[in-house]
Amino acid sequence: MLSKLYKNLILNNPKSVFILLIITLISFGYFSKEFKLDASSDTLLIEGDPDLEYLREVTDRYGAKDFLVLTYTPKDPITNNSSINNLLSLKFKLQSLSWVHSVITVLDVPLLNNSDKPLKDRLNNFVTLKDDDVDKIRGFNEILNSPVFRNFVISEDGKTTGIIINIKKDDVLSKLKDKKAVENYKEKLKKQNHQNIIEIRKIIQNYKQDANIFLGGIPMIADDMMTFIKNDIVVFGVGVLLFIIGTLWFVFRKLIWIIVPISSCFFSVLIMTGLLGILNWKVTVISSNFIALMLILTMAMNIHMSTRFLQIKKKFPNFNNFEILNKTTGKMFWPILYTVLTTICAFLSLVFSEIKPIIDFGWMMTLGLVTSFIITFTLLPTLLNFISENKVELKDQKDSKVTSILGDMAINKKKIIFSTTIVIIFLSLFGITRLEVENSFINYFNKKTEIYKGMKLIDDKLGGTTPLDVIVKFGETEKSNDNDEDDFEDWGDDDQNVEKYWFTRDKIDKIDKIHDYLDSLPAVGKVLSFASIIEVATQLNNNKPLGTLEMGVLYTKIPETIKKEIIDPYISIKDNEARISLRVKDSLPDLRRNDLINQINFDLQNKLNLKEEEFKLAGVLILFNNLLQSLFKSQILTLGFVMIGIFAMFLILFRNLKISILGVVPNFIAAFFILGIIGIMGIPLDMMTITIAAITIGIAVDNSIHYIYRFKEEFAELKDYKKTIKLCHSTVGVAILNTSITIVFGFSILVFSNFIPTIYFGIFTGIAMLLAMISVLTLLPSLILVTKPFDDK
Repeated sequence: MLSKLYKNLILNNPKSVFILLIITLISFGYFSKEFKLDASSDTLLIEGDPDLEYLREVTDRYGAKDFLVLTYTPKDPITNNSSINNLLSLKFKLQSLSWVHSVITVLDVPLLNNSDKPLKDRLNNFVTLKDDDVDKIRGFNEILNSPVFRNFVISEDGKTTGIIINIKKDDVLSKLKDKKAVENYKEKLKKQNHQNIIEIRKIIQNYKQDANIFLGGIPMIADDMMTFIKNDIVVFGVGVLLFIIGTLWFVFRKLIWIIVPISSCFFSVLIMTGLLGILNWKVTVISSNFIALMLILTMAMNIHMSTRFLQIKKKFPNFNNFEILNKTTGKMFWPILYTVLTTICAFLSLVFSEIKPIIDFGWMMTLGLVTSFIITFTLLPTLLNFISENKVELKDQKDSKVTSILGDMAINKKKIIFSTTIVIIFLSLFGITRLEVENSFINYFNKKTEIYKGMKLIDDKLGGTTPLDVIVKFGETEKSNDNDEDDFEDWGDDDQNVEKYWFTRDKIDKIDKIHDYLDSLPAVGKVLSFASIIEVATQLNNNKPLGTLEMGVLYTKIPETIKKEIIDPYISIKDNEARISLRVKDSLPDLRRNDLINQINFDLQNKLNLKEEEFKLAGVLILFNNLLQSLFKSQILTLGFVMIGIFAMFLILFRNLKISILGVVPNFIAAFFILGIIGIMGIPLDMMTITIAAITIGIAVDNSIHYIYRFKEEFAELKDYKKTIKLCHSTVGVAILNTSITIVFGFSILVFSNFIPTIYFGIFTGIAMLLAMISVLTLLPSLILVTKPFDDK
């Protein structure tokens, strides 16, 4: 019924089908202009993570600006006039940019210990290194020894300084309600950010002869990742396309057998990009290889169809093109349909990951595979219908030596094959037990990129890269009984100002203890809190500890400019809590983020005697660790879904339990072996490598379906296992070899990415596909020979 309908609608109406396909191509091609990319930090988070909501709450409470950071290492000492003048010149040029709110350098740090004037005068009329009458050496040493600014704006060795470029706040986005308007404005902001980065890099270029300068910060990382994604899409797409053309020429040696499959690839990819534009699905760094994958998988379908077409033409030389197409599509529809369904099953398993870009990647490839299947069974037969019969013929080709050798091994070397399989299984189990999810964001990038260089320098010289906040929550506010206000300088007092009574000894001691504990951890770089401010104030008070009312008076009398920048980010009197901010050295090779977070939580309760409700951890480190910890769960769920789903499909397709088990075993072994190799090599699982096993099974199992389907067909005539194996290796085996080589080398193109997880994905998926192909052409026929499943009727 289905074949008759297909014959009447598609094969009998090639012109109508072709016109319809052209209209579809033009229509979806028009919407491909809506195809968008996304490199925001939200694409690297778990969807609906409650820790993300809490971080946003903390950010709103303590204030935060979008900013860029420059690491500035002058060739001359920073205190030299030439270095100061260059830094000032750079600051003023950056400050002149219309989108810049402020620029903070080491030259803007208030120097409160640079003279012997009364403290009140020093606070109200503070000086900085850029002032003419300042003792530069004394001022520089004050900053270098400051508990606030050391390892923050200046490295411990005094050679590298940080330049903070605060970006003007844009309130338009928060006022927009319409979803489309929000999306359009976000696109506008991305373009503006790209122009901002270009402007700032032009300015930096003029100063690189006098200093080593690296640009960092989330806006720069987002923009560079957008560039990486665009570059990856072009490189992967063009690279895979060129390789496919080369493969088709090597296999078929005729122009028509290049044009027809490439046409299918072109139609599939353009229609899919238009569909993504209509659905407003954005491509991220995770899904940047979807075009390459679509080309690879579309080509695999076309090679199987084309190879079978030519084999039928050779077997039935008197058949015309229409009859051959009718027979080809009839024999290939079900095996290709099931290969598409098993691959879809693999990509759909990614929806269990909880990570939005991985979920989107799964849905993208699902729609892409459906598109490729429809195009393969409409465009390919339509084009072949238009071509004269003599143009599709090929010269007689010799049997493949590779498949012949593998076939002989399957028949005569079964013990070696089974022994090798057992060794591989044990190695896989050993490697899988060593899998871990620890990874660092900095190691996602090539060491030659500015992202890596800038983050590494900040990590090593300026107190770490990954932020973590400890929010300390206090009980009822206590009023201080201290009467030492008069011991402080006589600034007067405002009895109506109750803020000063917030500063009780219990609170200060608690902040101080937590600060010192965090500072003692080897993985922690810079720690900033109200305790840092108190330490500075103590130094200014001739190293005499401040009383609680003295702190209160200091807080109420300190200039707003200083209070806003260095005090308000660390205490919230209104919410009766304090924030201790620290940065973790992300590039430490032995860093275990989950262990560090658990250790901090445990020690705060058991060593510092805090109750669970008295503190909460927040920050990017928590979000990134949540992402990493979800990977193990994702790996188990995706693999479980794929294995159960594919095994069920085999049962439906072949209606034979023994054949279904034989069909999945070689591919499961190949996928688990790759996971074992990853574990043995000590490569941590990340957003891309967790998808390898599931995708490998989904794609590699296609070979098993084609082989078993053809074996069943040929065995029904030959009734001899060894003869059937030799025949299958010389027919469908050749198609499996050609498609597998295309897939393996197609994935190898991904090594040209700047994103390390994508490189790992390409390398290990390619290796897994190679192992799966070898396994299907050796282990599978050997198992068929031993179990003889087709004798069971």
